[in-house]
Amino acid sequence: MKILVTGANGFIGKNLVKRLENLGYTDILCFGRENTNEELKAFCNEADYIFHLAGVNRPLSEEEFTSGNTGLTRTLTGYLMECKRSCPVVITSSAQAELDNPYGISKREAEEAVYEYGQKSKAPVLIYRMPNVFGKWSKPEYNSAVATFCHNISRGLPIKVNDASHPMTLLYIDDLLDLLTGVMRDHFEGKKIQGSGERLADLTCPQYKTTLGHIADTIQSFPKMRESLEVPDLSDPLVSKLYSTYLSFLPKDGFAYKLKMNKDVRGSFTEFLRSDDRGQISVNITHPGITKGQHWHDSKNEKFLVVKGEGLIRFRRIGDSEVTEYHVNGDDLTVVDIPTGYTHSIINEGEEDLVTLMWANEAFDPDRPDTYREEV
Repeated sequence: MKILVTGANGFIGKNLVKRLENLGYTDILCFGRENTNEELKAFCNEADYIFHLAGVNRPLSEEEFTSGNTGLTRTLTGYLMECKRSCPVVITSSAQAELDNPYGISKREAEEAVYEYGQKSKAPVLIYRMPNVFGKWSKPEYNSAVATFCHNISRGLPIKVNDASHPMTLLYIDDLLDLLTGVMRDHFEGKKIQGSGERLADLTCPQYKTTLGHIADTIQSFPKMRESLEVPDLSDPLVSKLYSTYLSFLPKDGFAYKLKMNKDVRGSFTEFLRSDDRGQISVNITHPGITKGQHWHDSKNEKFLVVKGEGLIRFRRIGDSEVTEYHVNGDDLTVVDIPTGYTHSIINEGEEDLVTLMWANEAFDPDRPDTYREEV
């Protein structure tokens, strides 16, 4: 099976080609600006399925809208008709095709060319009007405001928001890829494709209606989290996808950041992550022979995971004398729950530092520590 992707070097095209490769498709015909019309014609004669993603949205002159959108699409469909092909075509258009500006007109005329090809050849065609698509490998000052904001904010550069209340509809690249590859799979499995052959097909994938100001505020909150050690609200799918996009824009010398290690003669304690609804994760290092803990909590509960060294975790229920012990080590990863109402300690029984990952159900609050000193 041969799949033609036009605009293969663009934002959506690059993501689609990699998705197809990851799905096991090996015969992908990539067409970009560096290719000739003769190559496009040859591709049209070979392809079993076509994703027409190529287009122009930031030209040097308005004439490029016509040549890069309408013209290229008519060339593509003309070659298919000339080769007497009935090859399925999926075209990504733009929501601006509803408008009567030069860009919108060129996209609408490209849609019409694909629709006419489908009517004449009886080939299945799908025409999708894209809102603002965002995600990894997008280009700042070109693909979307999200790309520009992520690029600038990740580098400490200013951003410009002319109208914070300006409405925006966003579509995440991976959600779009799920749709595009899904309709292709359904076609080859002989399933009925909703919208095939119609003038427009519905984008049956998640879209997010928001405002320009909300997008800017959300992305601006991400770099501050390296200081607060917070994580975004990943239960919000838009926030989660904006965060993934933001991280993809980090400069190559900006992936790493230091944590504050609270050191003393016993070892160290370093907070790693915290959130209001998922608690706190920390790294505890205990020197050989040292005991840490010797306290209990009313409501706070924890999980300990020794990842290096040999340790002994001891418990005693408050008011009782019976002591419960767990021997743990980094060669046999075992999670130990720390229940409320039990004083507990951890002892390094080995000859090297004991490294323990600690999770607490709530981040430490110095005004309400919920920690009471008592030896096991």
